[in-house]
This record gives sequence, structure tokens and C-alpha cells, in this order.
Amino acid sequence: MADPDGVPAVPCHHLHVSGWRLEHSYADLPALFHARVAPTPVRDPQFVVFNTPLATALGLDAPSLDTPAGAAIFAGNVLPDGARPLAQAYAGHQFGHFTALGDGRAILLGEQLTPDGRRVDVQLKGAGATPYSRRGDGRAALGPMLRELVISEAMHALGIPTSRSLAVVSTGEPVYRERALPGAVLTRVAASHLRVGTFEWAAAHRDPAALQALADYTLQRHHPAAAECPTPYVALFEAIAERQASLIAQWQLVGFVHGVMNTDNMSLAGETLDYGPCAFIDSYDPAAVFSSIDAAGRYAYGQQPAIAQWNLARLAEALLPLFDADQARAIELANACIASFETRFQHHWLTGMRAKLGLVNDEPGDAALAEALLTWMHDTRADFTTTFSRLSTPGASEGTPGSAADVPTDAAFHAWRGQWQARLARQPHAPEAVTAAMQQRNPAVIPRNHLVEAALVAATDAGDLGPLERLMAALAAPYDHARDRAESGVAPAPGGRPYRTFCGT
Repeated sequence: MADPDGVPAVPCHHLHVSGWRLEHSYADLPALFHARVAPTPVRDPQFVVFNTPLATALGLDAPSLDTPAGAAIFAGNVLPDGARPLAQAYAGHQFGHFTALGDGRAILLGEQLTPDGRRVDVQLKGAGATPYSRRGDGRAALGPMLRELVISEAMHALGIPTSRSLAVVSTGEPVYRERALPGAVLTRVAASHLRVGTFEWAAAHRDPAALQALADYTLQRHHPAAAECPTPYVALFEAIAERQASLIAQWQLVGFVHGVMNTDNMSLAGETLDYGPCAFIDSYDPAAVFSSIDAAGRYAYGQQPAIAQWNLARLAEALLPLFDADQARAIELANACIASFETRFQHHWLTGMRAKLGLVNDEPGDAALAEALLTWMHDTRADFTTTFSRLSTPGASEGTPGSAADVPTDAAFHAWRGQWQARLARQPHAPEAVTAAMQQRNPAVIPRNHLVEAALVAATDAGDLGPLERLMAALAAPYDHARDRAESGVAPAPGGRPYRTFCGT
């Protein structure tokens, strides 16, 4: 059989490669949640990036995969041993509106069992049309797939729970968006692809057995301790809420803007999932929005905690029949859980902010001290990452945090710094220990938007992977403050054009 251009399609058959240990527990859920579908072969699969350290951590034989035969696997032309490909079904609230969705361009190969005992999904993104493609082509462009690779691996290096990127393979075929673009397939690894929208899908179908099967599966896979509680499904919701509170706090503490926090992009495993129009703030601004489709600022940087709570409310609605047989009691339990999110988030945020400021114990005024710094940063349009990095830099003579010569010295900042250093002085820890601890919480480098964009343009338009490789090498060690950051650690010049990102679908 030939494709429309007359190129013979490569048959999908199993390739026995040492290291694949694929299982399929998700496929045992009711048929409502998935559809069997094979990847659509591509013309000319070629590796753009292969993540050798991640492959090794997954227990895969990296040398045998970093070959043309391996590129064929990660393009979907050939299936690895034990694969049973499927597309997952789910719904979601997109910008507040309920929509039936599903994997329109992603295909799950299976769940890899890793040497350290984890079970992780291995998914091909851009692998062709599925029953959920909604008239889409099921393909992906190279630029957005490289963006997900760069940002997801940077988030991992920052210590933030995230899906990972195992490979990006070019397809040798164009995809058509506003213009013809080079096609690619990303191999994404995640604790799972269970999401709030998966439960919304079950609830929308009014299938109590399917809803309970999904809840029991989620308990077993991600939150087994909750299964031992007297009210296991309430405990499941609380465990998910706790992980989300921690995750969103970590986003805020490094200035990450997800950009499309629809309920179908909220992972029940507590990982950052789906890197579409994401970006990092430069100058501190709670209203920062980068996504070209978020005209109203629904998913702005400062809105992310509230949106996470809103998304969890949608999850609670889906779970109501499992909370209690008495609907009034179920709603009461759900409301209590949802209301607790703000306290959970504030706890994680303040704990993280104390660490960024070198505060090792708790004092009542710590939140106000942190907020005062953020207010000054907003008023002066100070760079978020640079400010905290400089606070982590000791002076040559004083040896105390925040005394470096390049720390701003306007009157407002000088007054704040006096309060902060008085607060540090009330701790028993030596300045050197405080500085070392701060440098492990304040990155010297993040994926600067202008550098990410330049690397993607070079890779996609000129076939030059040099900028991408240099950027990823720098991002792999974000807390190394001794490294020369002449390029990767520099904030963009002020006054440039507003940065805009796009979903890539």
C-alpha cells in the first residue's frame, strides 16, 4: 500500500530490542477509555535528538536504539517488542468550555517497567490520525516537538515533576499549518497520562462501573496509600490535590507559565504535562501571558493556582458518586476538599520562598517579606530569575548573601534588603551555609524565551542543531552558579517585542 505521494508504507511489525519491558495495565480498563490504533508510518525517519541518559534510566539498550532501526521505532514505523498501541479517550474543559477530546495525535505504545521499579508510559506524539483526531492529520511539526524536549528536560533538571522527552525524530514529510513545516514525532515518557479529563470522560458517559474502575486504577497506580483509608475516593482526591498544590507552587517559584491549563492537561500523577504555548517570565509580572490564544489572560502566571483549584473542582464533580451515596454529603465532602487547596498551595509556596531567601526556620512575617520583594520586582520590572540568583551571590568581602556588587541599590530595594538581612541574622546558620542552600533553590539559568526561540529557528529553518545542543547543555545544570553563563544566563534586553507562543496543533 502506498501513501498519497506513492511512497510504500512501512509495515508495523515487532522488533526485538533488548531492554523493552512493556506492559499494558491501562488497556485493561473498560473499552470506553481507549481505542486500538497503530502509528502511521512516515517516509524517512531520522533522529534529531536521542536522550541517551533517559533511555538508560528506563532500562533500554541505548546503543542499539541510537541507530536507524531505533529511529524507525520512535517514528512509529516499527513497533518495539511487546507494544500494543492505543489512543486514550478523555474529555476536558478547554478555556472553561467542556469538550470531548482524546488522543488526536498521540499513541501509547505501552508502560515500560524500569530497573528502579517504576511503571512509565511511552507515548508517540505526532504518530498519525486516531479515532479521536476530529478531522486533524494526527501529525506534529518539528519546532513544537523540540520545544517540548527543551522545556520538559529543563524542568526535570530544575527538580520539578514533569513528563520527559526520550527522542525527537524527523519524518521527512511536511505538515501543513499556517505554512508547510517539517514534520516530527516526539517520544514522551510520563508516570501516566491519566488526567482530570479522563474522569470527566467517564462522568459524561454516565457509566458508574467505568468510573469506579478508573478510580480504582488511579488509586492502585499513583496513590495506593489512599486505598487503605475509610473513604478511599475522598482520600484519592486529597492526594491529587496535594500533588497539584506542590507542583503549581514549584512552577510559581521558577516563573514557569504553562499557558494551556485545560483540565485535559492536568496530570493525576502530579507531573507537568503538555508543553504547548509554555514560557518563563523574565521581568516579574503576575499578569504575564505568552499564549497567542489566551487573549483574556485566563492562564496568566498569577492565575495558575486559582486555575488549578478550578480544575480540581471539575475532578470533584466527576468523583461525586464515589464520595458518598448521599449526594448532599458528597457535595459537602467535595467542597471541603476544594477549599483546602489554597492552604495547601500557600504552604508549599511559602516553604519554597523561604528556601529561595535562605530562611531555614519560620517567622510570622516571612510571607510579607517575600511579597514585599515581589512588589518591588513588579514596580521596577526586575528580572525574576536574575534577582534571586543575585541574592544568592555573596559579596567578595562581606561573604553575606545579597551583598554582591551587581545587586540593585535603589532606595526601596536597599530598605527591603536591610529587613531581609536582619531576618537572616536571627538564624544560627553561617552565611556560607545560607548561600550554598540558596544556590540550590535559585537557578542561575532557565530556558530563556529568546534563546529557546533562536535555537528552534536554527534547528527548523537552517538544520543547525548547535544552538539547541548548547542550550540543553546549559539547562542540564541550572544550579551550577560557578559555570560561565555568558550566553545562557543573560536576560533579554528590555523593551523588546512581547513574546508570543503557539500551541503547534
